[in-house]
Amino acid sequence: MSTIGFLFPGQGAQHVGMGKSLAENYPAARALFDKANDILGYDLAQLCFDGPAEKLDTTEVSQPAIYVASLAALEMLRAEQSSLVESCSLTAGLSLGEYTALVFAGVMSFEDGLKVVKCRGEAMQAASEKTPSGMVSALLLEDEQIEAICRQASEVGEIRIANRLCPSNRVLSGTKAACTRAMQLIEEAGGRFIELTVAGAFHTNIMKPADDQLAAVLAETPFASPRIPVYSNVDAATHSDPDEIRKLLVRQVISPVLWEDSMRLMTAAVDEFYEIGPGKVLKGLMKRIDRKKPFKTVNDAGIL
Repeated sequence: MSTIGFLFPGQGAQHVGMGKSLAENYPAARALFDKANDILGYDLAQLCFDGPAEKLDTTEVSQPAIYVASLAALEMLRAEQSSLVESCSLTAGLSLGEYTALVFAGVMSFEDGLKVVKCRGEAMQAASEKTPSGMVSALLLEDEQIEAICRQASEVGEIRIANRLCPSNRVLSGTKAACTRAMQLIEEAGGRFIELTVAGAFHTNIMKPADDQLAAVLAETPFASPRIPVYSNVDAATHSDPDEIRKLLVRQVISPVLWEDSMRLMTAAVDEFYEIGPGKVLKGLMKRIDRKKPFKTVNDAGIL
């Protein structure tokens, strides 16, 4: 029997229209959006289905939106291939997606997870508004080159590697001035950059005090031990102790995401991956890590 791994996307995967066909065709998916509307106090379904994109793209909305849309996609897969869902033995999620993975693994309920994600999105949005900052993907360069760029750019503001996504793809996160300088240096080094449309410098100390606010909410949230291993973004390891998982989620806000490290460990143990949620960003990253590994996406377009 094949070993199955489920992966859940993070912020940036959102798009207007996500979840609409799932809600229209699968009652369990529709029920998640209805619950979310009650918990959040606004019509998340309407924002996901019809936009506007400017509102959906805000940190405080996009995080709950991706969380719910991903779990709606999981309900579609459960309805179509329940035995596949039951056979999944490993899971992980990129940044925000780690919360979705933890809910799938039984650590939190859907409702409690959404309340935590709501707090996380609002706290990170507030931290972003305090300090003009952003994120930049650095492509086609070696780690040594990127680290040198960070050292040079840090002369004008805080900046560091925030996401280690796949070979020759690192995301830098820092102040606006430092990001601007880093983009110049990336080009000079022969690389390519993509300025990300995010509110601020996620996974750096610029996100403080969002970590403390999140810690307070997590302390009051019921946690259970995961029924299957979940890879942490912070240390690319799995953990069974609920208190340790809480601490790692707090650290995740200001710590680099070790996605490539997690995926290399998972590919050694998993025969086939499923990306569950909007977009196919994780599939693209996996092609750079292990092109031969069977990989399917599960979203509004179906199981492809």
